[in-house]
Amino acid sequence: MKKRNNQVVFLAAAFLLMGGLFCGALADHDDDDRKYSKHHKKRYLNPVNNATYKEECGACHFAYQPELLPSGSWNKILGGLQDHFGETVKLDPASMKIIGEYLRANAAEHSSAKRAVKIMRSLGDRTPLRITETPYIREKHHEVSTNVLKRDSIGSLSNCTACHTKAETGIYDDDDVVIPR
Repeated sequence: MKKRNNQVVFLAAAFLLMGGLFCGALADHDDDDRKYSKHHKKRYLNPVNNATYKEECGACHFAYQPELLPSGSWNKILGGLQDHFGETVKLDPASMKIIGEYLRANAAEHSSAKRAVKIMRSLGDRTPLRITETPYIREKHHEVSTNVLKRDSIGSLSNCTACHTKAETGIYDDDDVVIPR
């Protein structure tokens, strides 16, 4: 009888321990929730809503949401337009001012969007020139092979809209990814 009681006590303790571990894992499923409450965090990035930025920058490439980089990165990019990733970009002073103000005011550190918060957390004190240089973005794409990125239909990791079907609206969910052939 004593042996049976010991087994019951042992099983009860094991189940309690497993239940506690399971509940702890569920509670910690998203480490952002500890630092940022849900009602202060947006799920998605804001779509680009600045006509000058869309027109000037979107004429050559996807008009990336400002929330994908910190303001320091946008400052570096705007300060290096004489060699903008191999191209010379000329903007009139008024357009430069409008674009700069828009990018800085809406940069990652000013956003409560889940991805922007994760981007900022991954950067530490770095100010990358490319969105694709952020540790968070690199980690999110670690399973995509170089051969896939080199496909004519994609070109490079910087071509967000090739795979992210809702990128223009600020939605980068895995459910909306279609990798072209």
